[in-house]
Amino acid sequence: MSTLIARTRRSFATHWYAWAMVLPVVVVLAVLVGYPLGRGVYLSFTDANEANIGRVIGDFEVPASYSFVGLDNYWHILSGQEGSFYPRLGWTLAWTASCVFLHYTIGLGLALMLNRRLKGRSVYRVLLILPWAVPAFVAAFAWKLMYNTNNGVLNALLGKVGVGPVDWLGDPFVQKLSVIAVNTWLGVPFMMVAILGGLQSIPRELYEAAEMDGASPWQRFRNVTLPGLRPVSSTIVLLGTIWTFNMFPIIFLVIGQAGGTESEILVTYAYRLAFQGVRDYAGSATYGIVILSLLLVFSVFYRGMLKRQEAAQ
Repeated sequence: MSTLIARTRRSFATHWYAWAMVLPVVVVLAVLVGYPLGRGVYLSFTDANEANIGRVIGDFEVPASYSFVGLDNYWHILSGQEGSFYPRLGWTLAWTASCVFLHYTIGLGLALMLNRRLKGRSVYRVLLILPWAVPAFVAAFAWKLMYNTNNGVLNALLGKVGVGPVDWLGDPFVQKLSVIAVNTWLGVPFMMVAILGGLQSIPRELYEAAEMDGASPWQRFRNVTLPGLRPVSSTIVLLGTIWTFNMFPIIFLVIGQAGGTESEILVTYAYRLAFQGVRDYAGSATYGIVILSLLLVFSVFYRGMLKRQEAAQ
């Protein structure tokens, strides 16, 4: 312990300027991230709700009366007593896997196309990046209008070809397909740009050498392109998984209150617990910590798998 303190003192004396530059960032992160996270962890061990959280009404202060309940909230959720956690978890996993798969495969295809010498390639790039520039809530409302059963553009187009109207946001299964389509439209540009940067960093000499060895286009793609994209792919798949798992605005704004509970993912249900109905702050905080834990476990497992693959090569 004394050795650690001595090293810290020497580091501070030697690099005091760097410490001074880092300190404001540490303080901001502690206020904006550390305190809410710590507060959420604490509430998850209590029975806090709207009735006992405490508040100020005019000049009168109502003290908080919630109590510490230990791991009861976690046991209530993970043991299946609540009855809805595991179905929502299954849909959240399916939502995340399908969206990330579509993001990556479509983004890879578009990146391969734009990496070639095409006439008007710059125009195509700008048009394909536009969905990424649109705020998520704007895109959600625009798609919700297009999904409107009576006056939406999609049903109008289907009517032109003699197909009856589809209840895009009414049927639970179609709801899920609808929000996956919206999130795919929003997420593909990021994958496309990142993969395009990775493609342009692969040396052309590798392709020329493979072509001279008689490799077919598929063999060049499998043995040169995909290995060259591995560093970029590992990062964007991890980021895409985390973002999609927590993609609140698309589910909440596109489906809205009409969707019931079947199409809710974990993060939208956590929001509903905290801000609708009885306002179960403890339950919402517990859901938040469970979501964080799931993503941390996935990230550690995913990075470990990538390291093992790199060591095996």
